Amino acid sequence: MKVIHWLSAGALLASVGTAPAVAQETLVAPGPRGDLAGTLVAPAEGQPLVLIIPGSGPTDRDGNNPLGVTAASYRLLAEALAGRGIGTLRTDKRGMFASKAAVADANAVTIADYVTDTASWVGAARTATGAECIWLLGHSEGGIVALAAAQDVPDLCGIILVAVPGRPLATLLREQLRANPANAPLLDEAEAAIATLETGERVDVTPLHPALQSLFAPAVQGFLIDLMAQDPAALAKQTDLPMLIVHGGTDLQVTAKDAQMLRAAAPQAKYLEIPAMNHVLKDIPDGAAAANRASYGDPSIPVSRALVAGVADFVTRDRGASE
Repeated sequence: MKVIHWLSAGALLASVGTAPAVAQETLVAPGPRGDLAGTLVAPAEGQPLVLIIPGSGPTDRDGNNPLGVTAASYRLLAEALAGRGIGTLRTDKRGMFASKAAVADANAVTIADYVTDTASWVGAARTATGAECIWLLGHSEGGIVALAAAQDVPDLCGIILVAVPGRPLATLLREQLRANPANAPLLDEAEAAIATLETGERVDVTPLHPALQSLFAPAVQGFLIDLMAQDPAALAKQTDLPMLIVHGGTDLQVTAKDAQMLRAAAPQAKYLEIPAMNHVLKDIPDGAAAANRASYGDPSIPVSRALVAGVADFVTRDRGASE
């Protein structure tokens, strides 16, 4: 059953004037043990549909999570794209939020599991809308899912990688830990744990510093091991579908080096650099660190106009090349 909700486009409308409400439907898709749940904005007739794959951790369909992120980035992006007639489907991960019934343990997952869910969502979206052209938009870790899905899910139009790492997780973790001088006393322990997980072995966290016990919590080690085995650049190199790589110049979590690695692996891909955009898809014109961090909790800031335009242009102008 689909339940229609009428929601205004919130802060986006405040910035551009009066606009019609956006029809958003609750949609479900089959999961392993119960339904997966998401929100569908149906495309205008003949227009494409974009499946938004969320980033890491307990991130919900709107792009929020209980760890302090309330930017509503995915909801705002969906509403902005709706203004151009482009449909979207944004989803709760298996085992989380309204998809809680899909699995008993949300931590007992792999990238392959998320690919299976992506295929289920593609099928549900086609059934609900009749849309022939469905694109995957992966944000952050969701981009790795999108790249993996591009290898296995048939009849996709293409993929969009937004703020996606180009290097394996172990490399990123080491770099991030080393970048903060306050971590110096913990580096030896942390790097030893990363090296163990990289080999596919679990780590005994009992002797570790409490901060590292949280980072490498036993409940998430299985997923960390699986994620560390993924090489985003290698996946990009194997992808034949039309691809757009988007990088934000004020992103505090994914660097220009990551974007460069993805571009080198997939030279046929289109590339969009948005100098002011940060990791939660908001523009921080002066790049100020305080404003950047504050935007993670501010749903009144619209998503980057350049991102909306870039995604919209890509999925409409490049449809012919993907069909």
